[in-house]
Amino acid sequence: MKEKFSPVGEKEVTRAIVGEFATQFMEYVECDCIIVGAGPSGLMAGRNLARAGKKVLIVERNNYLGGGFWIGGYLLNKVTIRHPAERVLDELGIPHKEVTPDLLVADGPHACSKLIASACDSGVRFANMTIFDDLVLREDSRIAGVVINWTPITSLPREITCVDPVALESKLIIDATGHDAQVVRKLEERGLIKTKGFGAMWVERSEDLIIEHTGEVHPGLIVAGMAVSTVYGLPRMGPTFGAMLLSGEVAAEIALENLK
Repeated sequence: MKEKFSPVGEKEVTRAIVGEFATQFMEYVECDCIIVGAGPSGLMAGRNLARAGKKVLIVERNNYLGGGFWIGGYLLNKVTIRHPAERVLDELGIPHKEVTPDLLVADGPHACSKLIASACDSGVRFANMTIFDDLVLREDSRIAGVVINWTPITSLPREITCVDPVALESKLIIDATGHDAQVVRKLEERGLIKTKGFGAMWVERSEDLIIEHTGEVHPGLIVAGMAVSTVYGLPRMGPTFGAMLLSGEVAAEIALENLK
């Protein structure tokens, strides 16, 4: 028997999109944790926080999630993971292959889509095409939220770019914006923190250091993933993603402790 779609028209489709977006946006104006950046560290942190029952919103400036986890290195969509981070691949059901002792390779799109799905299944919500613009600070300089705007306004002609942003409040912020360290940079502009900039590549050293230094860098702000290297002047690690995943786990653990 030939199937026939229900008689739903354009106005119903538009109402569904606008209504559901508005409902979710209103609900997430106040969160337990806002994560800036939907790369592997941000997704892992968000997933684990949401699984623990916390209200989590991830702000992402692009129209896609996953950061460099989709494309791997040199636009070759294979990603490498060094031991012991393959346990995350196993947990998420991501196929992988050991190419040399303790070095594993997986398909970037498969790995990334599994991580995104796990974050969504855990209850994480997303604001795509949304740029981090500034911070909400209280009298004691504690971070209490983020100021956001639509990504497309950055492409508007200068004379018409006066589009006021809006603010979201949160008990904690996680900077998972990669080497840009965008949230930390806003603190640096105000003289509240000093970053060292990331160092040259050194894979064997970088991943352990990223995990070691993941943590709270200012009241209300936790730094995770490659943003950690920028804050502390640590070596970069290129297209190996184990430390990014595990840094997200550590960030979530610290956040949960702070949210008690």
